[in-house]
Amino acid sequence: MTTYADTSFLVSLYTVDTHTARALELIKANPPIWFTPLHHAECSHAIALQVFYSRITETDAHRVHSQLRSDVSSGMWVESAIPEHAFELCADLARRYGAKLGVRTLDSLHVACALELKAERFWTFDERQAKLARAEGLKTNG
Repeated sequence: MTTYADTSFLVSLYTVDTHTARALELIKANPPIWFTPLHHAECSHAIALQVFYSRITETDAHRVHSQLRSDVSSGMWVESAIPEHAFELCADLARRYGAKLGVRTLDSLHVACALELKAERFWTFDERQAKLARAEGLKTNG
């Protein structure tokens, strides 16, 4: 069973926040989890914001980036390109659910990637994104 985790989940694995314990609990099952260039870009921004808000130091950020690169290189995450039709599906999700759920572009793009990659589970700590994933038939961690 494949899993797609959004950036909020990944950041909770690599930094300590209110969701870290739950993320660590879920990851113990060691499922295959997709990792796309979208994850890479978003994780880089999320880690930088942790420094900006003084939640971690620059040294911590370098350690987190290094660990993430190491985990990607070791095959802990299943690397994939952003699926060819993900942006088209993202726009479709916005038309169908945007006004009802208040999801943002990146929320919809992550769910679209998960659907295009045929993930069965979607892990996120963003409630609106989880609602979108569930509306599209994905099992969530919530």
